Amino acid sequence: MREKVRGSAERPRLAVFRSLTHISAQLIDDDAGRTLVAATSIAAKDAKGSKTERAKAVGATLGERAKAKGIGEAVFDRGGYRYHGRIKALGDAARSAGLRF
Repeated sequence: MREKVRGSAERPRLAVFRSLTHISAQLIDDDAGRTLVAATSIAAKDAKGSKTERAKAVGATLGERAKAKGIGEAVFDRGGYRYHGRIKALGDAARSAGLRF
């Protein structure tokens, strides 16, 4: 999956990692090899409730941080996970916060 999806400074890669209890997302510039913005459900203070609700909080946080850094577009890298459930909730929340992919 990551062989096909590449991020740049103008359009970074939104990489998602999902564990059994938590979810994290990063905006990565693959050309420079650095992370521009990151958000996790561990660090999210308002992330309470079900796993899906925590994923929504992470997506909204990531979208707000990206907008603050001037990032408007991204390439979505779901990391091999199906676009369903928590992954979809994170993506939808990031979209509603202003991030386009």
